[in-house]
Amino acid sequence: MFPLMSDSETFSDILKQYEHAHSVKGQLEGTVVSVSDEFVFVDIGYKTEGTLPVSSFTKPVNPGDKLQVSIAGRDPEGGFYLLSRTRVQMPTDWSALERAFADKATIMGTVTGVIKGGVTVDVGVRAFMPASRTGTKDPAEMEKLVGSEIRCRITKLDVADEDLVVDRRAVLEEEARASQGRRYEELQEGATVHGTVRSLADYGAFVDLGGVDGLLHVGEISWTRVNNPADVLAVGQEIEAKVLKIDGDKRRISLSMKQLQPHPWDAVPEKYKTGERVRGTVSRLADFGAFIELEPGVEGLIHISEMSWAKKVRKPGDLLKLGDSVEAVILNINPTEKRMGLGLKQALGDPWKDAAERFAAGTVIEGPVTSLQKFGAFIQLTEGVEGMVHVSELSDKHINHPQDVVKFGQTVQAMVLAIDPEKRQIKLSMKQLIPTGLDEYIAEHKVGDVVSGRVLDVKGDRGRAELGEGIQADANFTPKQAAQEGGAPSGKADLSSLSSMLQSKWKSGPSAGSAKTEELRSGQIRSFKITKLDPEAKKIEVELA
Repeated sequence: MFPLMSDSETFSDILKQYEHAHSVKGQLEGTVVSVSDEFVFVDIGYKTEGTLPVSSFTKPVNPGDKLQVSIAGRDPEGGFYLLSRTRVQMPTDWSALERAFADKATIMGTVTGVIKGGVTVDVGVRAFMPASRTGTKDPAEMEKLVGSEIRCRITKLDVADEDLVVDRRAVLEEEARASQGRRYEELQEGATVHGTVRSLADYGAFVDLGGVDGLLHVGEISWTRVNNPADVLAVGQEIEAKVLKIDGDKRRISLSMKQLQPHPWDAVPEKYKTGERVRGTVSRLADFGAFIELEPGVEGLIHISEMSWAKKVRKPGDLLKLGDSVEAVILNINPTEKRMGLGLKQALGDPWKDAAERFAAGTVIEGPVTSLQKFGAFIQLTEGVEGMVHVSELSDKHINHPQDVVKFGQTVQAMVLAIDPEKRQIKLSMKQLIPTGLDEYIAEHKVGDVVSGRVLDVKGDRGRAELGEGIQADANFTPKQAAQEGGAPSGKADLSSLSSMLQSKWKSGPSAGSAKTEELRSGQIRSFKITKLDPEAKKIEVELA
């Protein structure tokens, strides 16, 4: 239908306008009239303006700019001419078709119908376009092409048989690549962009940024850990993201949603302090420790060495599992590197804190054997506190290895010899608790008892006396008694000949008057009065009775 004629227009003017619009010969020079968000409006000398997509420009355009354009069609709704910056024309004869085929030029055509295997196209002559080259996905879309003008390219030409095949898909792909190239040039790293979620994968989401796709990795969706993008995003959802990186060669754009939100670590120095108790959830397990999420975007690490005072933890999974809620103590904070060290065992309290008072030297303890080494055995005094019994303190007899005396897991008693809280070391002894003849002797006597013994040596008014087998005492001799020693031999006497006599006299004592008449000398059997008994020091003192 022709447009209505105004008073100033003649029929020939309207006819000329119609011919310009449909013959599409060559390119026209147009002037930019205005620019909207999506279209550039161009005055091409016709009564109706033409439009170009803003996305077809790599540089900004302004009203008054001159452009070389071709008419590609007509917008049926708005009536505007659809313009192209590429020279597009419809051939009028076979010679023109041959030139277009040789130059691989883009030509205009009109889809006239759907036939088996594709569609027919009027490009000045009847042409065939296979369905796979229409650029559509299904028959319904091919039906919609009927009557519309398309840009295509000749892929087969046989003038003799009047056989002509055209391709629209190749032209669309080229235009898409050109559009993508312009879009890549428009985007800048660090810019905030709007897009639509096109598809979802386990590792992230692909976002349509207006002709090009950007990848929103799952780790960049939120400061909160996201296991599956589908948990927080949906196909078709409009989002806002930050461009992290653009790789023009590989046609890759990396996006981030969380980077548009304040970083949770910005508030950490004010919110958390070293030594505080915190509660969080186990978010990750590694060979060296467990990561605890205290809040979205803020994690701390419990190193494997900070998990238990008592147990030797071989892997974090032995104590913790994903999702566990745990309480820990902040050991250190590094805001610059966004790292926080946590301690699990510190939250339970340090068992060594009062160990010096609880396990003072001389304390008798009982506990299981936790480890056997060649040099000794380790015994657990309480949760988190162990002591070591050296091999020499296991028995009063010579042994080659601790396992000759104790077994792993066996509950034993031992005496604390020494404790060093700073080094977290406790020395123990088991042999100190083994009863001896001296212990029994001290238990059976009291100060003041008169007992028999054998003089071992005399040095002035002091000496040593043997009160029984393996039982010795410090002896005090009065000056008068010491003087009676005269020329008696000094040092230890050969006592082998006295053994039978000792057996009879240690319990019955010497015969009356014998001690007074004999001179004091080594080897004599004499009566002694006990003046001191010290069970702890295992010491006995006597004097001549």
